[in-house]
Amino acid sequence: MGDFALDTRVQGHGPRFRVRLSEDWAVWGPNGGYLAALVLRAMAAAGRLPRPATFTCQFLRVARFDEAEIRVTLVRRGSHADALRAVLAQDGRPVVAATAWFVADEIPGLEHDAARMPDVAGPEGLAGFDELADDFAEWSPVWRHIEGRPLRFGEGPGAPVSHSWMRVRGARAEHDGVLDAARAVFWMDFMMWSAASAPHPWPSPYIAPNLDLSVQFHRSARAHDWLLCESHAPHASRGLMGCQGRLWTPDGELVATGTSQLYCRPNPALAAPRSVPPAALGGAA
Repeated sequence: MGDFALDTRVQGHGPRFRVRLSEDWAVWGPNGGYLAALVLRAMAAAGRLPRPATFTCQFLRVARFDEAEIRVTLVRRGSHADALRAVLAQDGRPVVAATAWFVADEIPGLEHDAARMPDVAGPEGLAGFDELADDFAEWSPVWRHIEGRPLRFGEGPGAPVSHSWMRVRGARAEHDGVLDAARAVFWMDFMMWSAASAPHPWPSPYIAPNLDLSVQFHRSARAHDWLLCESHAPHASRGLMGCQGRLWTPDGELVATGTSQLYCRPNPALAAPRSVPPAALGGAA
């Protein structure tokens, strides 16, 4: 079984790191959120400040399951905040390009919290995708290592909104704020397609890889396995679908917010006898 903490760990010392991309996190290639999580952890390993504040990346091409290199560059050093840049590449060709800010643990400043989680049922008592989908065994390999319980499933076209409780299977390392942020990046990438595909009949004539992903981190969710992935895709036209996401703890705390632009491409699965359901695709680059 895929181990998120182990499979997103980087080897080496800054500014260069080596990784081997695991097939456990496959969709049509390595899942985009998985690649982004690797890059974020490399940036943290190369930097000096402990807390990710923002992370933005572009998915440039589909990677293959093999060795890859991540190079990290310090762009600006401040007294309480550092800006970093990183590129994950294979054979000298960039796959993911990213920037991030890391900040000191405690920074004095203004405080308020007007975030309100949607009034939805918790994960307890909800059926999982593995129970709801008759063809779950045919879903992408990444689904063997995560668990999801949607608020809505199999009801036909609806609003461009998705709410699903998600968690990574297996033990999770405690007291690791960077790994916790990497998990948030993974879910933020993963959730967008579910909202973007919701208004349309299935099977879809298109798939929609994420062109980019931007995440703002608000607080740690290290005490929680289940997180609510809330995504919205209010507009789609001319081959692009703009999406926004929010990540919540079961007790209603906002963990992260983010955005992504999806890029429509013809669905190669339509040439096969059976198509892959919307939820099975996740958010891959």
